[in-house]
Amino acid sequence: MLEKLQSFAKKEEDIRAMILNGSRVDEKVEPDIFQDYDVVCLTTDVALYRENRQWIKQFGEIMIMQTPDDRGISRSEEKTGKFTCLLQFENGERLDITFFPVDNIHSMQHESLSKVMLDKDGLLDELPPPSNKDYVTLPPLEKEFSDCCNEFWWVSTYIAKGLWRKELSYAKAMFEGPVRAMLILMLRWHIGQKNNFSVDSGKSGKYFENYLEEEVWNQFVKTYPDGDYENIWDALFKMGSLFRMLARRLADDLGFTYNEEEDARVTSHLDHVRRLPSDAKSIYPDK
Repeated sequence: MLEKLQSFAKKEEDIRAMILNGSRVDEKVEPDIFQDYDVVCLTTDVALYRENRQWIKQFGEIMIMQTPDDRGISRSEEKTGKFTCLLQFENGERLDITFFPVDNIHSMQHESLSKVMLDKDGLLDELPPPSNKDYVTLPPLEKEFSDCCNEFWWVSTYIAKGLWRKELSYAKAMFEGPVRAMLILMLRWHIGQKNNFSVDSGKSGKYFENYLEEEVWNQFVKTYPDGDYENIWDALFKMGSLFRMLARRLADDLGFTYNEEEDARVTSHLDHVRRLPSDAKSIYPDK
């Protein structure tokens, strides 16, 4: 694929430079069969590749493709004039290729994991050596820490409401959406603190198992329930227990304050709602 890309960029007169981004530039990532190719082509004519897509055929037989700029997904990118094609080929290879206008190069945000594959005009002489600095977890500010804790416990009450109502999809959406996101963020900070905030724990925590203590990893695994209501309840309390442990440790290490009262009040509420009869006329009849 790299040979095809370089040949393509060399023969196309309007393509002036090509950059390889992402995991294929990261020496710390062990290559595997699902690793994709992320490239940016600096060109004098973006419209040529947007309007006539015959150029795709030279890279393989397409299984499925997306052009997010055509779908309005990347409206924030309209000012750059770029065009991105996401290509999954029948042979299993994946190519994400972006055509970026040369005359707008000043607005281009270079990823830290970038390697110049071709530069016909010396446009990219000052591109720094590749590094994963854009992906390293940074230490939180105390406000970020407290906001994460507040969001975790706040949305946990939504899960309890959904479970009591037997609204499976809603409860799972809250569980695997905002609450899971806050747990993952706390785990990122935990890993960062253990490693002097110098490592990348991966998108959605995909490298967590490489960095977490075995006990913490095993607890994290148990926070993934199936569609059984009681199992979701069990997982919710396991998630709360894990979050609490991590948050307390991080607060102690960074000199922050963990809101114990907020945690205790919400945890008590969750336990109460779990035991609340399905025909209850009031959440707290004695209050």
